[in-house]
Amino acid sequence: MVAEAKNYTPLTTESLAERLVNVEAVATRLGKDSASWRVREVGDGNLNLVFIVESAISAVVVKQALPYVRLVGDSWPLPLSRSFFEYHALTRQSTRAPGTVPDIYHFDEEQALIVMEFLSPHHILRHSLQKGIRHSGLGVMLGEFCANTLFKGSDFSMDAAARKEDVALFAGNTALCDISESLVFTDPFFDAPMNRHTAPQLDEQVRQLRADTAAKIAAQTMKQVFCSNAETMLHGDLHTGSVMVHEDDAKVIDPEFVLYGPMGFDVGMLIANFVMAWCAQPGYSSESDDRGVYRQWILEVIDDIWSSFAVRFGELWRTERSGILFPATLFEAQGHDEALERALANQLDRVWVDAMGFCGCEIIRRTLGLAHIIEFDDIPDADVRARCESTGLNIGRKVLVEREDVLSMQAFLNVIKITSTSMETNA
Repeated sequence: MVAEAKNYTPLTTESLAERLVNVEAVATRLGKDSASWRVREVGDGNLNLVFIVESAISAVVVKQALPYVRLVGDSWPLPLSRSFFEYHALTRQSTRAPGTVPDIYHFDEEQALIVMEFLSPHHILRHSLQKGIRHSGLGVMLGEFCANTLFKGSDFSMDAAARKEDVALFAGNTALCDISESLVFTDPFFDAPMNRHTAPQLDEQVRQLRADTAAKIAAQTMKQVFCSNAETMLHGDLHTGSVMVHEDDAKVIDPEFVLYGPMGFDVGMLIANFVMAWCAQPGYSSESDDRGVYRQWILEVIDDIWSSFAVRFGELWRTERSGILFPATLFEAQGHDEALERALANQLDRVWVDAMGFCGCEIIRRTLGLAHIIEFDDIPDADVRARCESTGLNIGRKVLVEREDVLSMQAFLNVIKITSTSMETNA
């Protein structure tokens, strides 16, 4: 387990240049005239300090962990070691899915900071989803990212000893695992102190959900899968706030919640955030743009995420299956290609069912728990916001509880459309 730093000091916009000017990797990119550096603190997430540092030559991003949850304050302490785990996650993702994560220039374990590539003119994907901006190829890129990182971090691909060492390494990220275990699977289903929702509009729906034993059992079953199935290295917090985009380019950031867990978790969490963005669109519609066409594009992105994941996963299964599971000596070498394809189909079916369960949990927790999404929160009319969130809650509950009956992407898209139509009819 990585030790906590004794000499840690949080950066400020005033102190950053002086503290980093002697770091070769930083000075090489920005120049040694630190007085000319322009420093902005731009962190809008829940946990960390994030600075953009610019000079006449170039720019970098500096991300530093705080010893507490920024969203809550120092009443909720959090280990600085999460920066250590994020750094190691990024190094693995960059190898397994080249070009999809920012380049790392410098890591300081004691100060819990990472200096990395400044992605410009990229912006957080959530802002595009609010503004109705499309990005060509987005779903394909995200699906392939999931396939590459999840397959290559598993016993399908990795050397067995190296994978076990990685499992042991990332098992130390206990504090952030605990956040996921509580905030995603448990807290939304009872009156936890830090929960919040649009009130009073959602009060009755919240009461019903927290009395819904089928939903609670399903959520705890998904928590059991999350806690007990350490099959691959996960991003751990893969949502539309962890993706930066510009036109047809996208990069995945912020894997500090990294852990070894079930493949369906990253896939389901990602899909859930697009579903919520779809539900939120009526909150941003106008006479000149009812967002109907844009909503259809979001559904196409969701479809592309899964279809490209399945295609790329299949390619890796057939060409890079070099781990201890389903070895070629038992299949290709004996002419059992048909059986191998059946095994592939079984693996994808399992990931899909898990993804549906995790998708449902994510929608519910992002609506009723501590950490919400800006696509909902920024809708100014509380009644409109509540209707959008209510649709999401109904979709989330259905795919969580009935995940084993939602057996295809088409069935899932039908759930989204039918639930929304029913809500609009009964409004």
